[in-house]
Formats: sequence, C-alpha cells, structure tokens
Amino acid sequence: MTHQEYEEYDMQFLISMHINPAVLDALTDEEKAAIGEGHGRFIAALKESGELITTQALVDPSQAAVVSVRNGQPVVTDGPFLESKEYLGGFYLIDCEDKDRAIELAAQIPDTAIAGLGVEVRQVMFADGQLEA
Repeated sequence: MTHQEYEEYDMQFLISMHINPAVLDALTDEEKAAIGEGHGRFIAALKESGELITTQALVDPSQAAVVSVRNGQPVVTDGPFLESKEYLGGFYLIDCEDKDRAIELAAQIPDTAIAGLGVEVRQVMFADGQLEA
C-alpha cells in the first residue's frame, strides 16, 4: 500500500521497546549499528504505508525524575521509578487495520531478534490531544 492509498484506521497500537542495558552492552558496535539501521528502515516503511503516527526514543532512566505530591508539595527524586533490569527505551504509536497487523509490524523491529530485549504490542484504549505527524 502506498501513502496515497492510505486510509485511516480506527485501531491504534503502542509498540513499546523494553531495553536491558546489560544485553545492549554485550553487543558489538556492528550489531548496535545494525539495530539503528533496522529501525531506520522500519520507520521509512511505516511512513510509506501511512501507519506511523509517531515514534519516540527515551533517555536512560538514570536521567529520569520521579514526581509525587506529599502534603500538597511536590517531591522529586532523581532516577528511575522502578529498580529493574529492563526499562522502557522508546515506542512506536501506529494506526493499522487490526492487532494481527500490529504484531506483523512489531515482528519487523530489530530488537525482536535479540534475546533479552522485549517488544510489546498494546491497543490504545483512549486517546485525546493532537499529535503532529
């Protein structure tokens, strides 16, 4: 399907990529480059098919801030919310025909071929706001 033939679907899915730093650190520079190139090809294909809404990559959780409110005052803690080996590294928000297509697309993400990295597909239940594509 070319972009000109694209029709908007009513089903949106979040494809999230879960990163394990130890797994990434064990990869060679060539393997890391291949992952980046694979994501580039995947993004280009999603743009061509018209199924990409947006994609974002997140910084390492060590640079995160956790915000809570106690006694009416914000309390900010540096670092990740969860102490965990894996963390959310980024996501693709897609608009496609159905869950089977979302899974088919997710299987094209290079991370799926590496043991210890996870890719999850979840349908969007509610959306509001404006995203610029």
